[in-house]
Amino acid sequence: MPSTGAGLSQEYFRQVVRPLLTARAPGIDVAAARLGSGSDVLGFDDAQSRDHDWGLRLTLLVEDDRAPEIDALLESELPETWQGLPTRFATTWDPVVRQRVEVASAASFAVSRLGVDPSSALTLTEWLSLTGQSVLEVTAGPVFEDGPGVLTDIRERLTWYPDDIWRYAVASDWSRLGQEFPDVGRAGLRGDEDGSAVIAARHVRTLLHFAHLLHRRWPPYGKWLARSAARLPGGGVLRIALHEVLHARDWRSRQAALADAAELLATTQGEQGLPTMDPATEPFFERPHIGVREMAELLTAQIRDPEVRALPIGVGTAEQISDNVSVLVDPALRRRLVGG
Repeated sequence: MPSTGAGLSQEYFRQVVRPLLTARAPGIDVAAARLGSGSDVLGFDDAQSRDHDWGLRLTLLVEDDRAPEIDALLESELPETWQGLPTRFATTWDPVVRQRVEVASAASFAVSRLGVDPSSALTLTEWLSLTGQSVLEVTAGPVFEDGPGVLTDIRERLTWYPDDIWRYAVASDWSRLGQEFPDVGRAGLRGDEDGSAVIAARHVRTLLHFAHLLHRRWPPYGKWLARSAARLPGGGVLRIALHEVLHARDWRSRQAALADAAELLATTQGEQGLPTMDPATEPFFERPHIGVREMAELLTAQIRDPEVRALPIGVGTAEQISDNVSVLVDPALRRRLVGG
């Protein structure tokens, strides 16, 4: 048996699902992949992952309104087990025991994850409403076959933000850092080491998100954010710097480590062809604290699209505005956040 969920899905398709389709639905064009939710989509699954929602899962995309027909075929014809695993089982979102090949058209599958239809050009509001996790559920998993080519087209459209929206998102993370960056030291100077640590931890999360933006990689949800960032170019160095922030014993060490991490990303920003400042941090008035320079305005000055230029500096995308999970998994609420 393959050691990973994605490998299992590939062999399940190759040895069971594809032969069944060839025999019972000859000539049908499909896209087969391991998409959607699950740590195996991101390649992060391990033995612990197998206690729920793990198993013979597959995404099968068919066009021409044939999804219900193919779903019924699989439910009827799939064997009870394969490689000692059940082909039909309940999940945390569906208590019904049934086969778990998710059958849909490419567009309807994408909409179910994104809340928008990426088969045509997205509006500004639609781009801002996306979360990295929602996009990864469409673009991150391995594709085993794409006969119609529709899935490939959708994934290419979702490669990354348009450049001006990218600049706006990067500026927004700088703005968020700047709002409370000195407070790590301000709280500590007043003897509140716990408060200083809590503020610093908020900044660490922002910096992890920021690192993904700079490398044009969609950030996953919080559980995998640090692990994903460690895979980025230079991620090991950033991880060490952020480790120092989280394990600092006093506010002076904490704010110094936080500034080091910010400077690392400011350097990366320049390497990615975006305007930057050296240094990116500066003293906070006459106090022994560290602040962030006006990086956001430097970036937004390069935005040419008038619609993007009109956005309020520092507000950002839906996942920059809120980290409330109930909001981020609801496309309608995400659109409300960004004014849609």
